[in-house]
Amino acid sequence: MREINLIVIHCSATRADRDVSAQDINAAHKVRGFTSWGYHYYIRKNGKVEPMRNLDEPGAHARGYNAKSIGICYEGGLDTNGKPADTRTLSQQIALHTLVSKLLKQFPGSKVVGHRDLSPDNNYNGIVDPFERVKECPCYNVLEEVWG
Repeated sequence: MREINLIVIHCSATRADRDVSAQDINAAHKVRGFTSWGYHYYIRKNGKVEPMRNLDEPGAHARGYNAKSIGICYEGGLDTNGKPADTRTLSQQIALHTLVSKLLKQFPGSKVVGHRDLSPDNNYNGIVDPFERVKECPCYNVLEEVWG
């Protein structure tokens, strides 16, 4: 098993009124040149957790961090007008917390972040300010969540 020290939360950046399956994500990632889906898990709006990449295999979800991370993506992230928003359903929130809690037990000491939190801290103040984010994914503040 590879060393894991980071769990990265993503959104699919799709509108809340659209359904996007794991197979849709796989197809999109292949178009981008990936061999297969970049995430390790995908959480549907109904809370179903779909395994994607094997945990032994590095993901393709957060450039520069893939070697020691696990990528989790939830379906959604944009409101019905296409604007970034926390569109997680209650079922997704429960499934996400359950999955992350399990992974933290399996990989103790790992840090949980949103993809946007991996943006460069250009002003070197120790935090990634909103204006420094490369993207909004996962469209909510993962660092404010209580995990485990």
